[in-house]
Amino acid sequence: MWTYEIGLRTRFRGLTRRQGMVWRGPAGWAEWSPFLDYAGAEIVPWLRAARESADAGWPAPVRDSVPVNCTVPAVGPETAAEIVRRSGCGTAKVKVAEAGQSLADDLDRVAAVRAALGPAGRVRVDANGGWDVDTALGALTRLARHGLEYAEQPCASVEELADLRRRLARGGVDVPVAADESIRRAEDPLRVVRLSAADIAVVKVQPLGGVRACLELAERIGLPVVVSSALETSIGIRAGVALAAALPDLPYACGLNTVALLDDDLVGEPLIARDGRLPVAELRVDEAALNRCAADPAARALWQARLVQTERLAG
Repeated sequence: MWTYEIGLRTRFRGLTRRQGMVWRGPAGWAEWSPFLDYAGAEIVPWLRAARESADAGWPAPVRDSVPVNCTVPAVGPETAAEIVRRSGCGTAKVKVAEAGQSLADDLDRVAAVRAALGPAGRVRVDANGGWDVDTALGALTRLARHGLEYAEQPCASVEELADLRRRLARGGVDVPVAADESIRRAEDPLRVVRLSAADIAVVKVQPLGGVRACLELAERIGLPVVVSSALETSIGIRAGVALAAALPDLPYACGLNTVALLDDDLVGEPLIARDGRLPVAELRVDEAALNRCAADPAARALWQARLVQTERLAG
């Protein structure tokens, strides 16, 4: 097993560095990289996903590539536009509601992304639950002028999402709501459906326990699905690609182009989009990269202890 540590090009999700573990099993390479603020039973599904990748492999794909969006962190408008132009993607997910920033910052960033994409491009925003309902309603009413494809997790709770969705409809604001944390960090992800809290479900392989678990959940939820990443290396992203490739329908670009946010990677040909798509192909893990990105002894000890504890919980 290898423990890696890789820097981020721009602060993202409050992180400046990404850590995790990778290993090879009979079916292929696996990544286990639950965020350090996750603990206990919450990270057991992440281990199930890694075991699936290493030991069982994934279902057969129904497509040979998947469309993806570029991800724009909470950066200034000039940098945001450059990220979009450099990505070659026709869809952009823009981070909003960043702590310490204002709605004016969000408006400037989204406007720059829209200008860089042109009128045919698709713009989605992700607030990571950072707004209350009133703030979300006001922000999305103003952001909607830029033609939003959807707003991802604008509020933290399922009840807030349901309330916001009703108020957007009453106000004639055409911004669909996507649920992310309300699915992947929920004891009962189906509450989103029962409370009519979302139009779209965002699913992530590691937090939800693997490709097959996500396929089953997508069928039960019955909403259009967007497959997204948990900020993994290409090894973890490959599992996300396997999920996107196996879904019967894939109406939206996937949030799997996040390797571009990392300073380095563990494979010879990183999974970074070309012409807005990722291939469904085998990876060649680079031994030199494993050594180059190796975490220090203290980090390795921390991750080994996390793994032992999680294996006990998983059984």
